[in-house]
Amino acid sequence: MSDSLILRAGTAVDAPAIAATIAAAFEQYRGRLEPESGAFGETAEAIAAELAHESGCILAEQNGKVLGCVMVKLLEGDLYFGRLAVLPSARGRGIARLLIEAVEDEARRRELSGVRLGVRIVLTENQKLFTSLGYVEIGREAHEGFDHPTSINMRKALR
Repeated sequence: MSDSLILRAGTAVDAPAIAATIAAAFEQYRGRLEPESGAFGETAEAIAAELAHESGCILAEQNGKVLGCVMVKLLEGDLYFGRLAVLPSARGRGIARLLIEAVEDEARRRELSGVRLGVRIVLTENQKLFTSLGYVEIGREAHEGFDHPTSINMRKALR
């Protein structure tokens, strides 16, 4: 096996590894988010069902081990990404940035006009990353049951 990091499309077969990667990556947010992230409830079965229908996934793997992933789907003429996840042991290697660039490349391949994401207001370090990559705030929204914004919607125009 090669020590090279490869990016590839995830499939339903990868759903257990995707679910495990998301769980491990999002654990750092437990107790920081209100409401708690839906990522804590992700299951391999739910991810496999998403991949069979409306969503896609890009994986970053090395030596057959998934180190990171990101889920994608169409949203109002843009490609939306969520559940950007990198294993704690693989952080600091630029994997999140590579996954985001892969999402943007996929959007260009599909001739879409932009890429969107949502980020929690309290996760300022994530906002800084997205801003550094050219994403701008396009709105804020409140999760169900909240009377104040809890997340920021961001977009990067590709054309």
